[in-house]
Amino acid sequence: MHDGYFNAVLFDLDGTLVDTAPDMVAVLQAMQNARGLNAVDYELGRSHVSNGALGLLGLGFPDVDIDLGDDLHVEYLERYAEMICEDSRVFAGIDPLLDLLDDAGCPWGVVTNKPEFLTNPLLEALGLSGRSACTVSGDSLPVRKPDPAPLLLACDIAGVDAYRAIYIGDAARDIEAGLRAGMATIAAGYGYITEDDDPREWGADIIAPDTEELAQIVLKAVNLGS
Repeated sequence: MHDGYFNAVLFDLDGTLVDTAPDMVAVLQAMQNARGLNAVDYELGRSHVSNGALGLLGLGFPDVDIDLGDDLHVEYLERYAEMICEDSRVFAGIDPLLDLLDDAGCPWGVVTNKPEFLTNPLLEALGLSGRSACTVSGDSLPVRKPDPAPLLLACDIAGVDAYRAIYIGDAARDIEAGLRAGMATIAAGYGYITEDDDPREWGADIIAPDTEELAQIVLKAVNLGS
C-alpha cells in the first residue's frame, strides 16, 4: 500500500465495522435453549459470526443440514431482525476514524454479505446510514463476496476508482473480493476469526491486529496520517 495514494475506504460490516456478535450469538443461543439444547459457548460462537446465519446455525445444530430458506434459517433471521441492535456497537476506535474521514471529505462505505433488510436497520440504529457514501448488501446483486462485483458497485455508487480504494474485512472472502476488484486490502485481525483460520494466508496487503493500528494504516493511506 502506498501512503497518501488512496481516496476511499470500504468496510465489511460484521466483525470489521460493527461488533454484532452479542446479538447474533444470542439469537443462536436462544434457539438452542428453546429446543432444550446446551447453548454454544459465546466466544466460540463469536468466532463464527462472519460466516453469517448459516455458519452459526451449522455450529449450533451440527447434526442438521440447513440451507437458505429452511425453517431454522427463517427462524434465525426473524429472531435477529427483532433484536438487530440491542447490544451491537461500532468497534471501539472506528468512530474516531470515520469522523476524520468525514471531516476530510474522504468517502467510506459498507460492502457486506448481510441481507439488506438487516443491514439497513442496523446502520440506521448506529447512526451510520446517512454517513456512508455507499452501502451494498448481500442481496443487492445476484452475486456476493468473494465475487468482486459488490465492491465494484460500491465504488461506482461512491464515484471512486476501485484501484484507489481500500477494502477492509475479517474473512478470506473479503480479501479475495478486494483483490479481484483491484483494490488494496486490509485484514481485520481483531474480527471474527476461527481457530483454524489464519489471516496471514489470505493474501491481504496488510493485517491490522486492532482498530488502533487499523486507523493509523488507513489515515496514512488516504494522506491524513501524521
